Amino acid sequence: MHPDPLLHLTRRHFLSRASTGIGAAALASLLQPSLSATPSGVSLPHFAPKAKRVIWLTQAGAPSQLDLFDYKPGLRQRYDQDLPDSVRNGQRVTGMTAGQARFPIAPSVFTFHQHGQAGHWLSELLPHTARLADDLCIIRSMNTEAINHDPAMTMLQTGSQVAGRPSFGSWLAYGLGSENADLPAFVVMISRPSGKGNPQPLHERMWGAGFLSARHQGVRFSPGRDPVLFLANSPGITPERRRAMLDDLAGLNKIKLDDYQDPEIQSRIDQYEMAFRMQSSVPELADLSKEPASVFDRYGPESRKPGTFAANCMLARRLAERGVRFIQLYHRGWDQHSDLPEHIRTQCYDTDQPGAALVEELKERGLLDETLVIWGGEFGRSVYSQGQLTATTYGRDHHPRCFSLWLAGGGIKRGTLIGETDDFSYNVIKDPVPIHDLNATALHLLGIDHTRFTVRHQGRDYRLTDVHGNLIQAAIA
Repeated sequence: MHPDPLLHLTRRHFLSRASTGIGAAALASLLQPSLSATPSGVSLPHFAPKAKRVIWLTQAGAPSQLDLFDYKPGLRQRYDQDLPDSVRNGQRVTGMTAGQARFPIAPSVFTFHQHGQAGHWLSELLPHTARLADDLCIIRSMNTEAINHDPAMTMLQTGSQVAGRPSFGSWLAYGLGSENADLPAFVVMISRPSGKGNPQPLHERMWGAGFLSARHQGVRFSPGRDPVLFLANSPGITPERRRAMLDDLAGLNKIKLDDYQDPEIQSRIDQYEMAFRMQSSVPELADLSKEPASVFDRYGPESRKPGTFAANCMLARRLAERGVRFIQLYHRGWDQHSDLPEHIRTQCYDTDQPGAALVEELKERGLLDETLVIWGGEFGRSVYSQGQLTATTYGRDHHPRCFSLWLAGGGIKRGTLIGETDDFSYNVIKDPVPIHDLNATALHLLGIDHTRFTVRHQGRDYRLTDVHGNLIQAAIA
């Protein structure tokens, strides 16, 4: 061997060894308490939680608050009148209606009735949700900064319109982990509309981990024989052989981990191990065949069809029973720029009965008090018609100024109504609730102070609520 080993050090070897120091520094920054999810060094949760988990029933495409939750009977006398300039007040509209000569008012064609002791006004389209009236907190004064779907959904999920931040589920998986070592902390399911609705695209970054470790991203469950793609062993591969292969692969990865100190290598090892455990846990979880007929009947006629919102709601209850921390169901098709009355009927057919059945089942099984359920979309719809307005049909454009959603379970004050909009459901006039406030409140119910739940990335501290967020005190029991 040459007396000076540095002379045998190649340029490639030198750079790879030099990067070890950078990787070690990165790992140290992740492990340093001041940069973790709990800068004070106090382990999460910060205080006693009211909820252990979240089921977020995400209605992608923006349901019309005017046709579901925000009753405006006075609009019938204003049918086909122009929206007053004093109401719009120069606020921007999308490019889809900016060129319209008029903004004619389109009252809802659906009837509303009051329900429960709470007296919530709900559309005839929601007869099953109406049964839950006294369990619901309905917020009519939600508002957002974004006017188009992708940035609005990104804002709802991550607290920012700019892609690349961790989603709510990833923050929660990072901070609280899962109660079940054999299942991921964050599970995502997507259903398509049964009618003619316009299904907006959903990108995987909506449930991505952003700058957090990849092991905190959502795991998507799909309908069919393989709920998690590529999870099953190939023909001829036994569980024992798979175990041996993973052990060998882990050994190789650990060599690289020791060499480069890159925390993502450890994430890869952890993900392989989770996949191996899921080979046993997921098939049993996703097998609905042993559910009684009465349960399928409760969730509605679509519940026996894999991949429907109804079937996914049944799976959501099973995931909650098994301790999954964050369960997100996306149902697409609410983007109703034309023929809204026809299309919203099918959307409510898809979602009303199963969503109500899920809440009722959680309640009967003693799970609702520790499960926060959220139902809603990324923004609302306009009071004026997009395109042709007739007595029986109309379309509605995007409307970020106000929209409605409901909350139930996990520390929510039952039978509560929050916020008020003007006579046109165009502007919030009482108790506005921005997205950051919703996220701050959800974290609070999970025992997390959103102002202390931070991660340092690229030289600054990040949190789900950015520098904003106030608790919706009226929503907390």
